[in-house]
Amino acid sequence: MKTLLVVAGAVVALFLTIAQFGTAGWTKPPILAQQHGFRGTGMDQIQTKAGAAALKAANLPPAPADPVEAGTEKAGAVYENVKVLKDLSVEEFNRLMTSMTEWVSPEQGCTYCHNTENMADDSLYQKQVARRMIQMVQHINTAWKENHVGEAGVTCYTCHRGQPVPAHIWFQNPGPNYKTGFIARNNGQNMASPSVGLASLPYDTLSEFFGKKDVDENLIRVNATTALPESKGKPIQAAERTYGLMIHMSSSLGVNCTYCHNTRAISNWSQSTPQRTLAWHAIRMVRDLNGDYIEPLTSTFPPNRLGPTGDAPKLNCATCHNGQSKPLAGAHVVETYPELAKSTAELTTAPSAPSEPAPQAPASPP
Repeated sequence: MKTLLVVAGAVVALFLTIAQFGTAGWTKPPILAQQHGFRGTGMDQIQTKAGAAALKAANLPPAPADPVEAGTEKAGAVYENVKVLKDLSVEEFNRLMTSMTEWVSPEQGCTYCHNTENMADDSLYQKQVARRMIQMVQHINTAWKENHVGEAGVTCYTCHRGQPVPAHIWFQNPGPNYKTGFIARNNGQNMASPSVGLASLPYDTLSEFFGKKDVDENLIRVNATTALPESKGKPIQAAERTYGLMIHMSSSLGVNCTYCHNTRAISNWSQSTPQRTLAWHAIRMVRDLNGDYIEPLTSTFPPNRLGPTGDAPKLNCATCHNGQSKPLAGAHVVETYPELAKSTAELTTAPSAPSEPAPQAPASPP
């Protein structure tokens, strides 16, 4: 009798287990795999179809404003205190102002940047920042067109996405503020920072690579270029900082390492994809923008907009890309706003250029 009960119990348990697995809906999600490198190297970008669709839906560019017929009167002659867009016609100027409101402050409206009692008033810091940001957008679309943004270009919406402050900005991270008499020496890591994928890597990597304009061009490189060492090598901390930057770029673009690298030879440019060259320029573009356009505005921002060390909110890869390999899925957003694709006023600081030529781009993968 006891044996019979054991067998019966085992049978019931078996059927319950089958029913559990059979009705739980544990099925493999549909996968979207895109070959991105040389055949046979496994250089694929893997996403779930649902995840790819959701990401695409969250990164749709807004419809451009209806075109206007260019008038003869210039905005600088009709309106007071127009400094950057003064050579646009009144109609073109008003169209761009309306679009900027939708891109940056759809809920706040014009009053976010303007004193509507006196539109020429510069007392609001937002107006002063916006004026410089227009110049920055024009600089991106001209100086960095060939090496990074291409024909797609950028507008204010690329970063702001309908918010006065872009979602992905960063400040210098001073680390924990210990209240005791002992200060832990953690080498700037082990704090699970989002900027390095919540890993135990250095948490202020962005300050090292994106916050300084004039840095050693070999700062990121940590591996030797010769078979035998010819000088003192870099410490493991340098490798950890570089790896933290790579994690940031990977998560910002929603890609894995093989988007730029053939992982059988990470440092070999000839076996890398063309995107590695774009990334090389992107790093220098971010340094350029932070150094020439963002940092000089530090005194313009109010204290509540600054970071814990008093620095201005800066941009990184995620600011534009927002999880996509191409911002807004590569939409050509600047075509309908040609005034953002040329410099309409002299810059207050001279734009910088890459300090050295980029490594030769490899041929497109087969």
